[in-house]
Amino acid sequence: MQIYLFWGEDDFAMAQAVTSLRQTVLDPNWASFNYDKIIADSAGAVVEGLDRALTPPFGTGSRFVWLANTTVTQQCSPELLAQFERTLPVIPPTTVLLLTSVKKPDSRLKSTKLLKESAEFREFSPIPPWNDKELAQRVRQVAGEMNVKLTATAIELLAESIGSDTRQLYSELEKLLLFAGNRSQPLNPEEVAALVHCHAQNTFQLADAIREGNTSAALDLLAGLTGRSEPGLRIVAGLTGKFRIWLWVKAMIQAGDRDDKIAQALDLGNPKRVYYFRQEVKNASLEKLQKSLPLLLDLEASLKRGREENSTLQTKVIELSSLFR
Repeated sequence: MQIYLFWGEDDFAMAQAVTSLRQTVLDPNWASFNYDKIIADSAGAVVEGLDRALTPPFGTGSRFVWLANTTVTQQCSPELLAQFERTLPVIPPTTVLLLTSVKKPDSRLKSTKLLKESAEFREFSPIPPWNDKELAQRVRQVAGEMNVKLTATAIELLAESIGSDTRQLYSELEKLLLFAGNRSQPLNPEEVAALVHCHAQNTFQLADAIREGNTSAALDLLAGLTGRSEPGLRIVAGLTGKFRIWLWVKAMIQAGDRDDKIAQALDLGNPKRVYYFRQEVKNASLEKLQKSLPLLLDLEASLKRGREENSTLQTKVIELSSLFR
């Protein structure tokens, strides 16, 4: 019996994992008979999926049953819980049952506790844009899987340029793989910079312009991002991550903390970056940095409520940059 629960908002990374799991389970010659994907957003659909999981596979290979968009780890009726309790122990070893959900499982629910006893949980949440250590590790991992050789500095540049966009990471690494061809030497930062679309870096440039109170430059950078169809919420995430780092660094500087302690607090992969953060916040007051985060939170809420994206972003960028004049 193999049962998995994948959850998180990084839909591309989750889709990659689902595809990999499915390919290892199914015999290609019998895949059309042994693969079931069910949108499990209702009790009836979940029960149907559990019934199919009990069915032996046709031909060779295993059966793969995917309950997509399930809510059983957020809410589960006593009747549905009873169905899980009856079914999970008797699912044959020839079946792989996968449940996927965007939302984090509620650990208080009996259904979640039941699944934890028999299922493997995997999280697919986007890495925060300010966590450069994990972003670089993700680049290193995916580059290794795709056999793209990069220098350590090139890995850092790619992590800064792409941020937490997993789809873009795979796309850019495919481009770099084609460029590298059969060469054995790792790609250097100059080669990566010439080929990679640096949307995250441009968002950081927008943050710099706002922090400097340069409204004109900030609006030009914003126009460039939106002109390339950069999602507004992704722009906000990049800005929020950058301003959170600046606030943290400024607060620790004023508290008299040393660079090594600041690097540890921020979990920086390269402690030398604290020096550059110090330079960036040198002329920014702690009070203004504190006021910036509620404004960014309000911007995020406005976009999620469906406000017109371009005008909302422009208005808030003007307000933020005016704050730092």
